[in-house]
Order: sequence, then structure tokens, then C-alpha cells
Amino acid sequence: MAITGRLVIVTLLGLLPVVLFPQWLTIWLWLLLVALLAAVDLLLAASPRTIGLNRNIPASVRLTEQCSSSVTITNNGRRRLNAMVRDGWQPSAGARNAIQRISVPSRERRRMQVSLLPQRRGDLHTEHVTVRSFGPLGVAARQLTVPAPGRLRVLPPFHSKRQLPSKLRRLRELDGRAAVQIRGAGTEFDSLRDYVRGDDVRSIDWRATARRQAVVVRTWRPERDRRVVIVLDTSRSSAARIDDEPRLDTGMEAALLLAVLAERGGDRVDFLAYDRRPRARVESASKGVLLQQLVHAMAPLDAELIEADWSQLPAQIHSISAHRSLVVLLTSLDSGSTEEGLLPVMGHLTTKHAVVVASVRDPLLDRMRTGRRTVSDTYRAAAAERSVLERAALTEQLRHQGAEVVDAQPHDLPGALADRYIRLKAAGQL
Repeated sequence: MAITGRLVIVTLLGLLPVVLFPQWLTIWLWLLLVALLAAVDLLLAASPRTIGLNRNIPASVRLTEQCSSSVTITNNGRRRLNAMVRDGWQPSAGARNAIQRISVPSRERRRMQVSLLPQRRGDLHTEHVTVRSFGPLGVAARQLTVPAPGRLRVLPPFHSKRQLPSKLRRLRELDGRAAVQIRGAGTEFDSLRDYVRGDDVRSIDWRATARRQAVVVRTWRPERDRRVVIVLDTSRSSAARIDDEPRLDTGMEAALLLAVLAERGGDRVDFLAYDRRPRARVESASKGVLLQQLVHAMAPLDAELIEADWSQLPAQIHSISAHRSLVVLLTSLDSGSTEEGLLPVMGHLTTKHAVVVASVRDPLLDRMRTGRRTVSDTYRAAAAERSVLERAALTEQLRHQGAEVVDAQPHDLPGALADRYIRLKAAGQL
């Protein structure tokens, strides 16, 4: 049972007879009248137990995109249902009109549309629908919470997708339109053309030169069907918010752009989310379905508040690819866990694979280094300067062991990582 504002108003109207006839009998009679009105209204209200619910939710939606969830309410009773219905979505689902008033005649159905604007990535749930059925007087209502579970998967937004056309154009230029003239392992023969001054003499095709009686050189293009293994760090360091975005989400953006670019470039792409054990894994798929598999694998990921166990990383990568591959590790360059855990295994990785370490740089450090107006600002600037120096030293150690390092601000990291992949592919280093 639930009461409405009308019942409160009717009860307050009893002050008038109580003032005119200040007796206990007047008070009890008025309260009895109010209770009688509420009881009659409850008896005349449609029972919420006679209704049927059918929920319809889209399978998935991208973060920051709007969608609609519908609940079809069927009135199986004899009375008209005048009700207030609340769809019990969790707050992060961003339900704008979760509470609606509906009227359903007997033996008919009505649809309730709820607009959703998710505010976080992952699986969002609703467990029930609450129905408050009002009587004709509107002073009291029957209320029932009906179990109606539902789930909406919110996928990563993939804002960096807008950079994909320009990166693909650069990749196609390497793949035949502007053939890369390099020689050695890791390249594929493309075509023959006349020698021009500046060409590498090692690229001269002597047999073709003899046949044509003119100097001819071979042109090469980056190899296809190479293996790209993307490892996303889901340990505690990925929970840090940089520029109002979790480091984990920034890593997802960079991983998605690189994966789609590499797939379009003819390479095989594998994805691994890892801290102490694999949290998600996507293997090389047929062309055109990789992006869908990646976003669905990334959607439920959360940062685990544990330290990453990098000692098991070589074995995890070996289980994915036993041959030489491009290993892209999306993690942090903090001087603590990375220096103690990642550096000891980096040499083992770089001897078997081409390794790229990509990390998000906090733009707040650059701003703190310049502010020195007060004593507090000076201490903050000194701390920021020390963090930058430690980060630079760690970067140099990684490069000394043979790894490429991409260190960029959140909005620049996806594009910078894609550019590094294109440069490595152009140089035949994959």
C-alpha cells in the first residue's frame, strides 16, 4: 500500500471540523472517514498482481550513445490500470524517464519507453519493475515490485575511429601505391622499375637488367600476414584517471585503432587483457569481425587492484604466437611496478619479438612543472620534475633493451601508436 498527497490534503482538511467541534469524537470520526476513503480506493484499484511484463533491451550500445529500453505492460485484470511505473535501472545507466504514468484498459497492453544514456562502460543491469496502481479517488495505491531482470552491454566508444581513414591512406601508400624500397628479411617483392640515382644498388635485379639492357631494381612492400599481439594491462596502475579518463579506457582506444589498422593492413591481430592472469582474450578472426569481438571482450573489463605479474607474460605471448610477432604492451611507465616487474623480462621478449611499450603521459605534470609562484607550487613543480625524469630514465632503459616506446597524452596516444606501427611496417622491422 502507498498513500498520495491527496490523502494528506484530505486529512489536513479535518482541522476545520476539529476547530469548530473540538472533541475527541470529532477527531476519531474524521480519521475513520479518511481510512474508509483509503480502503475504498484500494479496493477499486486494479491489482498489480494481474499484470504481465515483457522487457525489450538492445543487446549493446556504445558509451555516450543513446538507446531505448521498452517494457510492455499487459493488464489481465477486469479493471483499468492507472499506475505509476518505475523501471529499476542502476544510476549509471542514465535513465531519463524511468518513472512514467500509464493507463491500461482491461485486456489491453501499453508500451513504456525508457531513454538511456549510459555513463560508464560495462554491463548495466535492471532487476525489477515497480508498479503503483491508483484507485479512482487517487488517495491510495497498491504497490508491487515485479522481478524483470535485464542487461545492457555498454561498449567502448572508440572515438579514435575518426583517425582510421587517414592512417589507412598512409598504410596503402606503403602497400603498392608508393612501394617501400628496402631490402632484407621481413619484406615482400612488389614490382620492377628502372633504376634512378639514389636507389640501393643491392636492389638491382641483374637478370632483368640483362634482358632489358637497362638497369632495373626491385621494389619491396611490407610483409602481409604478420602477427600483432596487443597486451592491455588491467592491473592497479590502469585504474588511475588521467585527464578525467581511466588509463584502462585510454588503452582500449589505442588498442582498437591499432587492431583495426593492422587487420586492414593484412596482419593477424590477437588481443590479451592481463594482470596476474588473462582477463580477456581475442584470437585472430576472419576479416570484418575483429572489431566486434574486441569491443565485446573489452566492455566488461575493470582495473584489478593487484600488482601485475610480468614474469608470466613471455609464456602468455608464446601461447598466442610462437613465431616472431609485434608485441604491443599498453601499460604505465611508473618507476615502481614497471621497473621491478617489466624490465627483467623485457630482454627475453625483445630477443624473440619486436616490442612496443605504449603509455599515457599525464598532462598535469607539464602544467605543474611551470607553476612556481608560491612555496607549495615550487614543491609540486619539483615533484613533477622528478616524476618526469624518472619516466625518461625508464624509457631509456626500455629502449636500451630493444623496445620501442610510445609516450603520449591521452588524446594523442591512439594516433601516436598507429603512426609507430606504420613506421615499423615501412622499415620492415615487423
